[in-house]
Amino acid sequence: MIDARGYACPMPVVMVQKAVKDGTPQQLEVLLDNPCSVENVTRFAGNNGYEVEVRPADDDEYTLVLTRKS
Repeated sequence: MIDARGYACPMPVVMVQKAVKDGTPQQLEVLLDNPCSVENVTRFAGNNGYEVEVRPADDDEYTLVLTRKS
């Protein structure tokens, strides 16, 4: 799990990029707290072979579940 709450773009994307590069996980959860980061991480993940499920939570927080496409 990556907790990118409190970070402005591009840091959340950089954090996800590092996790993908280090191990190419089958599934990865990312915690975010702003819509811009949700869009940017979703775009990055989609371009790198992941499907993204966005789960809105309270107080403008989001959990993104990235699942590697088969």
